[in-house]
Amino acid sequence: MAEEVKTPTGEELVTIKLPLTRESQNDVFVRVNHRTWLIKRGEYVSVPKCVVEVLENSERAILESIEFQQKAQEKSRKKAI
Repeated sequence: MAEEVKTPTGEELVTIKLPLTRESQNDVFVRVNHRTWLIKRGEYVSVPKCVVEVLENSERAILESIEFQQKAQEKSRKKAI
């Protein structure tokens, strides 16, 4: 997050850049309170702070899901032995 600016309505904007990787090349759709954004990967874009919060929460949920799956696989392997 490089820069914060305010819109005429007082809403703070944050400049972000979503990484472009082999696994993740699609644009990212975000919806907050009936407003929507389609964020292009690999380019700097300015979005409201609420969008950044949604993206951070999504990333956190993905990490928690991966951890849960890894623990379940470990338990499964231990039971098989």
